[in-house]
Amino acid sequence: MTDFIVVIPSRYFSTRLPGKPLLDINGKPMIQHVYERGMESAATEVVIATDDERIAQTAESFGAPVCMTRADHQSGTERIAEVADLMAWDDSQIVVNLQGDEPSMPAQLINQCAKLLDDASADIATLASPFLGREDYENPNCVKVICNDNHHAIYFSRAPVPYARESTHNELAFDSALHHHGIYAYRCGVLRRFVKAQPSALEISEQLEQLRALSLGMTIAVGVPAERPGSGIDTEDDLRRAVDDSSA
Repeated sequence: MTDFIVVIPSRYFSTRLPGKPLLDINGKPMIQHVYERGMESAATEVVIATDDERIAQTAESFGAPVCMTRADHQSGTERIAEVADLMAWDDSQIVVNLQGDEPSMPAQLINQCAKLLDDASADIATLASPFLGREDYENPNCVKVICNDNHHAIYFSRAPVPYARESTHNELAFDSALHHHGIYAYRCGVLRRFVKAQPSALEISEQLEQLRALSLGMTIAVGVPAERPGSGIDTEDDLRRAVDDSSA
């Protein structure tokens, strides 16, 4: 198995769910569930990256290593890049970005994402699954990715792409898109190059930072997981579902 480190970027403030990392899911804060998923993977190390003392203290209470970062980061990717610099990780070191609101991300998917970087032509790796239905396909909050025959991303969009020029091609278009999951693996050198670059016009338009990587000419390998990950938690409804699922 490829050696990799998991970093969990975590911030306290969230527009829809303030204090989200510390919200209780059946007796444990959300961030602990995410940390446990990381620890179940083959990662050599799992680190929680935050700028908030409340999150840091909670993480330390259940034994998680914490790296304190600046408060001005615009994304988890920027936060992870700071961790890589603070830890002086080599440019070749692989890091998996396990987002702090993904308490049900199966460990084998974390491993799969990291292993995709065995492909020496890939700069970044991520995962995506076939869409479960048209409602998700047409939902701008469900990001679509289109891949080439080498399983490398061509484009990510909030729009239902590709467009079916003829009505008889609707199913062909639907089957060509994959539902992107918010997990990434990078080599630290790629991560450093990425955060130094300015957001591209495509990124600004779609509000998808992975489009910056494509604009820079980076290759993003896309794997289809055997097991579909649970949904991330952004709303009170998501939280209720997570509590119900973990109680089952």
